[in-house]
Amino acid sequence: MSSTTRSVSQHSAAAAAPTTPAGPSTGPVAAPRMVRQRRRRPGLIALSVALIAAGGLSGAVLYSSSGHRTAVVVVARDVPVGSRITEADLATASIALDPAVQSVNASRTRALVGQRAASDLKAGSLLAPSQVTDRSLIGPGEQLVGVSVKPSQLPATPLVPGEKVLIVSTPDPNAAPGRSATNGAGAESGTSPVTLSAKVVAVGRPAAATGAVVVDVAVPATDGPALAAQTATGNVALVVVARDGS
Repeated sequence: MSSTTRSVSQHSAAAAAPTTPAGPSTGPVAAPRMVRQRRRRPGLIALSVALIAAGGLSGAVLYSSSGHRTAVVVVARDVPVGSRITEADLATASIALDPAVQSVNASRTRALVGQRAASDLKAGSLLAPSQVTDRSLIGPGEQLVGVSVKPSQLPATPLVPGEKVLIVSTPDPNAAPGRSATNGAGAESGTSPVTLSAKVVAVGRPAAATGAVVVDVAVPATDGPALAAQTATGNVALVVVARDGS
């Protein structure tokens, strides 16, 4: 009887004991790892802000300068070298201008009227200060003579207004033997070629058929008629004087 009672008691204790779920046993849960915060560096932050601000400022300056426009003088119509400039010859335009480009500010337009073109001015081109002069290319006591020469009577280097040249009288193949050419003053030349100093005022376009070019030159008034007579024979040639020559 006592053994039966002990068996019932053990069975009851086993039934009363709490049941645990099957499966692998888990150990103690580790505490979450604390993320270490990075240390802030105020100096580095300030430097970054300064660089960003400088980049934005430089970009703004570049944009502003690229969009900046300047009112300048442009040529409204062709003006031959040596001609007086009128108000109708000039116009103004607003352009974005590189500082290296030579130009005339639009505020000086009125001051340019009455001056002379130092070189041929082409319509639509930007006017440069060196293209305008207050002096005539034909000085007092000078005459303007047009000298027509063939390509073989000119240097290959293009002539420019203001350039100094020598006009050489070439032998006349039809002249009688023993006769010599005369210079602008009418004196005989001997064996040396006769030359006359002149200044280029304008250079024409080559003729389509022959390639001949008319060069306007300024010479002393006393030599103008003789040079015109010599030029009519076609027996002349032009020699360019050295740039540093007199």
